[in-house]
Amino acid sequence: MRKFINCIVLMVMPVFFTIHAVAQNTARISGNFNDVTFEQFAKQVEASCGCHFYFDKAETDSITVTASFNQKTLEQVLEEVLKNTSLKFVIDHNRVFITSNFQIKPLPGDFFDDKAVNDSANNNYPPEANGRNQKVVSSIENKLIEIGVKQNRAGGKATVAGYVRDIKSGEAIAGVSVFIVNPSIAATTDQYGYYSITLPTGRYEINFSSIGMKDTKRQVVVYSDGKLDIEMQDFIATLKTVVVTSERLSNIKGLQMGTVKLNAKLIKQVPVVFGETDILKVVLTLPGVTSVGEASNGFNVRGGSTDQNLILFNDATIYNPSHLFGFFSAFNPDLVKGIELYKSAIPVKYGGRLSSVLDVTARDGNVKTWTGSGGIGPLTGKFSLEGPLKKDKTSIILGGRTTYSNWLLRSLPQSSYSNSDASFSDFNIHISHTINNKNTLYITGYISNDQFNLNKDTTYKYGSSNASIKWKHNFNNKFNNVLTAVINHYDYSVSSSQNAVNAFKLGFKINQYDFRSDFSYIPNTKHNISFGISSILYKLNPGFYQPVGAQSLVAPNVVPAEQGLESALYLGDEYAVSTKLSVSAGIRYSMFNYLGPHDVLQYVPGVPRSINTITDTVSYGSGKIIKTYQAPEIRLATRYNLTDNASIKLSFNTMQQYIHMLSNTTAISPTDIWKLSDPTIKPQQGRQLSLGYYQNFKANTIETSIEVYYKQTDHYLDYKSGASLVLNKHIETDVINTKGHAYGVEFLIKKLSGKLNGWLSYTYSRTLLKADDPLAGELINKGAYYPADFDKPHNVNFIGNYRFSHRLSISANFVYSTGRPVTIPLAVFDVGGSPSLYYSQRNQYRIPDYIRGDLSVTLEGNHKVKQKIHNSWSAGVYNVFARQNAYSVYFTQENGFIRGYQLSIFGTIIPFVTYNFKF
Repeated sequence: MRKFINCIVLMVMPVFFTIHAVAQNTARISGNFNDVTFEQFAKQVEASCGCHFYFDKAETDSITVTASFNQKTLEQVLEEVLKNTSLKFVIDHNRVFITSNFQIKPLPGDFFDDKAVNDSANNNYPPEANGRNQKVVSSIENKLIEIGVKQNRAGGKATVAGYVRDIKSGEAIAGVSVFIVNPSIAATTDQYGYYSITLPTGRYEINFSSIGMKDTKRQVVVYSDGKLDIEMQDFIATLKTVVVTSERLSNIKGLQMGTVKLNAKLIKQVPVVFGETDILKVVLTLPGVTSVGEASNGFNVRGGSTDQNLILFNDATIYNPSHLFGFFSAFNPDLVKGIELYKSAIPVKYGGRLSSVLDVTARDGNVKTWTGSGGIGPLTGKFSLEGPLKKDKTSIILGGRTTYSNWLLRSLPQSSYSNSDASFSDFNIHISHTINNKNTLYITGYISNDQFNLNKDTTYKYGSSNASIKWKHNFNNKFNNVLTAVINHYDYSVSSSQNAVNAFKLGFKINQYDFRSDFSYIPNTKHNISFGISSILYKLNPGFYQPVGAQSLVAPNVVPAEQGLESALYLGDEYAVSTKLSVSAGIRYSMFNYLGPHDVLQYVPGVPRSINTITDTVSYGSGKIIKTYQAPEIRLATRYNLTDNASIKLSFNTMQQYIHMLSNTTAISPTDIWKLSDPTIKPQQGRQLSLGYYQNFKANTIETSIEVYYKQTDHYLDYKSGASLVLNKHIETDVINTKGHAYGVEFLIKKLSGKLNGWLSYTYSRTLLKADDPLAGELINKGAYYPADFDKPHNVNFIGNYRFSHRLSISANFVYSTGRPVTIPLAVFDVGGSPSLYYSQRNQYRIPDYIRGDLSVTLEGNHKVKQKIHNSWSAGVYNVFARQNAYSVYFTQENGFIRGYQLSIFGTIIPFVTYNFKF
């Protein structure tokens, strides 16, 4: 019956086209092809000739075939079809290989010489870019590797685990896709380059794929649990070849939604002011991420305030991520491996903030040879050095940046600027040490300092420093643990000594001590279990005001110190229900203890808090628990694959935040104060529901997504009119508890391949607040909802890069956003002979919309392998439209009239040239 059906099919096929062959070696093809894709053409030829085509769909997706053939050989047909393309072909018996911009050469006679292969399971091979190395790589990929110990019994499952590293530097590669096609089993390396994959015993081809790296594979036969370490090479892609491979389906099949991953190479393509690569400026181009204005490194995520973002650098908390008035970020781009931004479906191990987690990971350093890099820009210089302290075991990477911006201030005509100074510096060090195949140690240190002086009068200083140590231990292939200890410090000061009688110093500082233990357990291919504990001790000095010098008559004022302990337990599981459906569920139980020593003010019950309603002061001794807050935090996410290229995702989060930022500015500033929750100031609470649809096109080279979200918050602090925040010993009398809701929709189109690549995002979002504090004694907007300071409904970002060649590329950046809300004076009225201002409702008006475009050109040096120094030049224009975007609007009374003015940070075109080098 089957033979009869096959005969019928072969008889019907000539109605549409005719292909036939006479013997394998003398195949002749006849047929008519009318506007068919290359994939359809290949399948039709395969069905007749018995041959098999090998090609990358991404390289042929734009090719259509319209041709007629009569008794043509396969070689003649392919020459005709591919003659106007960059594709080439090779026919090897019954195999047809289609390649782009290069052609497969015949194998050398000694290709399978065993001496070319390293017999160890690690499969190390030299990085020389020559034919010999290509032969070794191919030999390794085709050699059969035995994993585990042979056993008499058949069947069962085994776990293969190991590290994936860069062949040149030995650095761990995070985010590598490790997968087997049949059966469909996949895993991803963690931030340490470690993977674990469980599969039935037997023979397999394990594939490894990563961004910017050449895909590789290993032929293995698995008997029992064992190790397989892999080294991958950099991938120098042809201009049409897809460079993003490991991420092709991660947006579709991954459980994470509202998550963005960027590597250092991509970050450096985006043009920014003064030509200095800026991580946070790139983050601001992502959907759902906004800022209150130019020259501000504070960012707002999905309707959250700047203090609701947890910023981590190798697990250390960064309180102020900016340098030099917000013009530069605190992260040296040459020392950063990559970043991950979580806007929803926040992993269960993270907590302490409501809106997002920005996780910045430092590079481990080269364990094979000493290298370095540096750069010189209009305002900054940087240099980094890395290499092995002990080859293949211990690496160190260190780097620093500084600025020489004073020359720019000196060139300004106004004396208030030319007599001012501004500078910053930062320094990083990271050591990675492999103790053995089960234990690895990581040590990171960071220090930064900023200083600026306004017209030789007031001096502002602020700085951060932190140190972390991590120990990763693999109990076995399925179970591992990471122990982390971190010390964080942040402080600022404002001082003036120009007038000896009034000389003063005002300051604030915070110390934070973190400890966490994170476990990961992968029992099988369906479950990925994580659990752990964490604890944070906060020690704050909220403010001091002291005289400077013996002649100063300033009266000292110190706000009492405070401390608190935040602890958490968490448990989560990612469960693959089927190939289409996956679910992630987790619970995090957090607790906060407000600790003594501290004096707590008591107020008249049920009456608005003010200095006039204080009834008593209760003193608590050192270590005494004054107030305890605790709550469970729920994390739920699910993903359902509609097709191989489309999926829908749903997530729900609840979060707690026990620390608040008090600021009289809408952007992060050096004089911001952090305040712990106490008996009168409650923790912030948040709940977010998100739904997303994701689909890829053009062989997964174009990613699209639509996400909608709704978020509720409680106990967000707003301020009474005329509130005093600095050196306030009863801050609870000047703040107002509010509740709010935020909602929005985010669109993203991303293409990270080919000559033209980049992304386009659009976000519509609203953030509305409502004062609901019965003890505030003041209503905002008569108790109705009002826009938050960072409510900006429309945001459009476009990032485009066009590569003319491997050396020359051009990048463009376009930004549009709605102006942020402001409160403005509407009239002047007379009260007892004294003029007073009548203001609008809070945030009733908006400053003008923000529009900016940037352009940059990058010219790299030659790519000779043996060249000792590689360099590149970048030149560009920031604010190419020379638009005077308003950062803020202010009003003055002149001759009895109120006049409005707008302040622009960059009101003109700013050209830049930077030089970078590596050795």
